[in-house]
Amino acid sequence: MGVFVFLPLVLPLTAWPIARLAEQHLHPRASTWLLAGVAGVLAVCSTLCLALLMVVGTAQLPGNPLPDGWSDPEVREAVPYDEVAGKAAIPALIAVIASCVRAAWRHHHVRRSAERALEGLPATPVAVLPDGMPYAYALPGRRDRIVVTTGMLAGLNSVERRALFAHERAHLTHRHHLFLLTVQLAARANPFLRPLRTAVTYTAERWADEVAATQVGSRRTVARAIGKAALISRGAPVATLAHFAAEGPVPRRVVALLGPAPSGRIWPPVFTAVGLAAWAAAAGTMASALSSANSAITLFFILHAATPM
Repeated sequence: MGVFVFLPLVLPLTAWPIARLAEQHLHPRASTWLLAGVAGVLAVCSTLCLALLMVVGTAQLPGNPLPDGWSDPEVREAVPYDEVAGKAAIPALIAVIASCVRAAWRHHHVRRSAERALEGLPATPVAVLPDGMPYAYALPGRRDRIVVTTGMLAGLNSVERRALFAHERAHLTHRHHLFLLTVQLAARANPFLRPLRTAVTYTAERWADEVAATQVGSRRTVARAIGKAALISRGAPVATLAHFAAEGPVPRRVVALLGPAPSGRIWPPVFTAVGLAAWAAAAGTMASALSSANSAITLFFILHAATPM
């Protein structure tokens, strides 16, 4: 395996430039798909390589249930710095798994809590809560629903309400919570992927903004609705539902909506900053996949040869 087993652990750094440039130069839909896909692949590859290192490290522990041949010098030579890396991978992988399980459980718990809060209300696409605290969110599930309080509705006029509903409906239609969960788990698996999580949180909101602007027919109206909703909902419990959709940097979203509509191009020109960053991220993702696959296949054959028949 050589040093290739370590590459997927650091190759997420190749995606840092595109995490920022995609927000500015690509359509939010393309940015969300690109960044979430890159984050997911890089997270899987880095976790796989941690698991490979853990196998070698676990084989060195006394009393382990693995075959004795897996701790032979020939096997350990396949992993550079096996004494340190192999043993260090054990707590690292346990921490990654525990963190991802905790994030997934919290995501499920928040959804279930939100669904229980709506029990007894009519099963309509829009659930209106009699609450003076202004907030609104999209609740995905077996029956997708938009949840809004009377306090939020009272603070918006009819056109702004339409923009709000179009924005939240876009979150549900395009399954934005799956993109957000993907990057959330990816960032837990590899801390180097946190910039992509932050970027997707923003681009998913911008994607919903653009869908709402198209449906309402006025970018300025959506910008006004977003700004007003953000002002009146300060202190509202929307943050507890960040696993569905976060507000994102509201001033940046408003500025983007007051400007021209983004280009529908799904891949940038090569000889531009964003184009080079996109190709660098794609190359890093491909290298990570190849490195992890090569390491897994190599270790499989080494362990198979070392296993007594």
